[in-house]
Amino acid sequence: MKISRESRKMARRFFRLACDENERLVPARAMEIADRIVVEKPRGFLGALKEFTRLVRLELSHHHARVISASPLDAATTVQFAADIRRRFGSHVTLEFAVDPALLGGVRVQVGNDVWDGTLRTRLENLKKQITTT
Repeated sequence: MKISRESRKMARRFFRLACDENERLVPARAMEIADRIVVEKPRGFLGALKEFTRLVRLELSHHHARVISASPLDAATTVQFAADIRRRFGSHVTLEFAVDPALLGGVRVQVGNDVWDGTLRTRLENLKKQITTT
């Protein structure tokens, strides 16, 4: 379903209303606005609601860091990762640590659309691509 220009504008207006004076998203306001959209059903509300939820999801992902390692990280390393990520992206970033043995070694960090991949699996895949293309 293609979203109309009017619905996009409405969604951006709703998104601005869901943010505080520092332009940070307030999740409680976002939920309240989404509920109100569903109840009032303004013209083009389905497209506006879809775009609004997309904007909220993107904003939330920019403030969430996911650190994936091949084995569990010790407490000191976890604290160091948290400090480094918060120094770079701000103190409002939430952190999630996960373990994926398929990575073989190293760490993968994702904050929003930014990804830093220092895993052995990725290095081996890149080496394999280089060998097969040559």
